[in-house]
Amino acid sequence: MLKINNLKVSVDGKEILKGVDLSINEGEVVALMGPNGSGKSSLASAIIGNPKYEVESGKILFKDENLLTMTPDERANKGIYMAFQYPVAISGVTVREMLLTALRAKNKEIVVSALDLKNAVEKEAEKLHINRELLSRGLNEGFSGGEKKKMEILQMRVLKPRLLILDEIDSGLDIDALATIAKNVAEMVKEMKMGVLVITHYQRVLSYLAPDKVAVMKDGLIVEQGGSEVVDRLEESGYQSFE
Repeated sequence: MLKINNLKVSVDGKEILKGVDLSINEGEVVALMGPNGSGKSSLASAIIGNPKYEVESGKILFKDENLLTMTPDERANKGIYMAFQYPVAISGVTVREMLLTALRAKNKEIVVSALDLKNAVEKEAEKLHINRELLSRGLNEGFSGGEKKKMEILQMRVLKPRLLILDEIDSGLDIDALATIAKNVAEMVKEMKMGVLVITHYQRVLSYLAPDKVAVMKDGLIVEQGGSEVVDRLEESGYQSFE
């Protein structure tokens, strides 16, 4: 579904990604791990089309289509969704209003009922243990860190992307919130064979959302790929054992 080949990316003239190769199949959960500054979030930003990240060479194909020719909104409409590590607040725009706009942009030929969406959002909020009062506030306005992360997953469940990127979704979450989020993501993988890229520093999230493949990134390159044995090796000897 997603194929990245020899991707080189720079920011302000400095090379950040130095020839990344990575693939994600339908229904596959891929964990991307690595120390701070290794390029994990930069890779996610390149996939979604953040203009700050300049692609120098390489390919990013999504369902055999070249993402590098698409704007960020076009990539989103193709079915790519990123749950951010630090979701921004949007004053005066509720999650329902934002989702209604997004769904209508994605499916221009389909009439999206505001009432049906309201009911769907409330149903998903209940699954994520989100206080219904938050649905009437400005998006993420005055939310705790955990509430913001849950709201990212609520949006994902309503938008139903084909590829989900979780950028350190586990940071700042307690065990219960992390388990709830992981359960909801796992359900979507099973129900619609959504592909998932989980970017994380820690093994804890992977105990709730078991990856099919684990990739280790250091200094802008994928230096190792494998199964659960990669996580075990990281736990035993850290990133210094990967070169």
